[in-house]
Amino acid sequence: MLNAKIVPTNEGLSRRAHQSCGQPISRLMRAALARPELISLAAGFVDQQTLPVEAVQQAAEAVLGDARAARAALQYGTNAGHPALREALLQRFLEADGQPESERDLSLDRVVLTAGSNQLLHLVCETILDPGDMVLCASPTYFVFLGTLKGLGLRAVGVATDEEGIIPEALDEALERHAAAGELHRIKAIYVTTYFDNPSNITLAPSRRQAVVDIARRWSRRERPIYVIEDTAYRELRYEGPDTPSLRSFDPEGKTVIVAQTFSKSFSPGIRIGWGILPESLIAPLCDQKGNIDFGSPNFNQHLMFNVLQQGLYEPHVRRLRDSYRIKLRAMLDAAEQHLSPLPGAQWLEPQGGLYVWLRVPETIDTGPGGCLLERAMDEGVLYVPGEYCYPGEGLLVPKNMIRLSFGVQTPEGISQGIEALGRAIRRTMADPRSS
Repeated sequence: MLNAKIVPTNEGLSRRAHQSCGQPISRLMRAALARPELISLAAGFVDQQTLPVEAVQQAAEAVLGDARAARAALQYGTNAGHPALREALLQRFLEADGQPESERDLSLDRVVLTAGSNQLLHLVCETILDPGDMVLCASPTYFVFLGTLKGLGLRAVGVATDEEGIIPEALDEALERHAAAGELHRIKAIYVTTYFDNPSNITLAPSRRQAVVDIARRWSRRERPIYVIEDTAYRELRYEGPDTPSLRSFDPEGKTVIVAQTFSKSFSPGIRIGWGILPESLIAPLCDQKGNIDFGSPNFNQHLMFNVLQQGLYEPHVRRLRDSYRIKLRAMLDAAEQHLSPLPGAQWLEPQGGLYVWLRVPETIDTGPGGCLLERAMDEGVLYVPGEYCYPGEGLLVPKNMIRLSFGVQTPEGISQGIEALGRAIRRTMADPRSS
């Protein structure tokens, strides 16, 4: 059963280990491994067929083809990461935001490389938050980050969103409410995925970006800053429309916004390279935390990735990814129109990028591990992520009728078959009185 929890039998475990027990991602992976015949529309993995084998081979040959460069790559690196890669990433980021030359004085020291962006998010939390502190999160939000907060003994508080992302007025109201309750000192950060959010695939509207930064500044105090953690993992997976400047571009002094980025979605998750742009005051404390964990993230991978960028191998790969995912997204939307739109109450957003479609089913159906639909969907041959996993535990009521669907792994044919199977499971559940 997917909702079965693993209960630790070792009473000598730490409080943090108990807090981390039973993460949704682990349950979903167990279900997928136990039933390999399932069409998984749950996994947020990248397309297996488009992984950059040839590009990595070419970059690896460049790293290993020069003995001196190879030895440098195979040695320990710096804690903050390979300077050449950090410089390349910084320039790419500024160019994407359209920053004029006069504003391109952001120091390389602000850029830190990590083993994927999840490590950066974890390090940020370790650096600025104590147990019992709060992070205001767009609701719904990235459920792996919610697991990180839970494991560290932190509180995730949901803030209302709509089709344009987190609502600034709702963010202000949440801060006012906690201030009135004497808890404002506990709020240390606001977490937002600004491009093609996981799970909802919403992009924060350009008109709201300045407001989010301004709200964080207004409620901050010198002794108690409130940071905005901007997760940009999906920024480069845009299939329609123009790019939008980041939240960081609305923070010219760089004291409020923390940027988290990764190559896992746009290039290769196996290389495990994430990176961040941090306020100057956080660099040394975060790197101190990082030094205790890894003494520098994998150095060879950083040299490899720098060569990918230097040889011009990255942009063609991203274009290939976009072409592939654009087809898969259209397959999912077409299948949803055919198999789900006839169902009363079924709704979804049509995204312009990312890897997900956020589905609402009739309110009488519980899509979570406590309802009937999840088991019926697996009986029909498809697996999805229950939407309730994606909501913070405080702040707002958690809807039980939401589903996250991913089109990244499956073929267009598999996507269509999976959506058809989900439609069958929903119809069965609507016809069964136990679904109410």
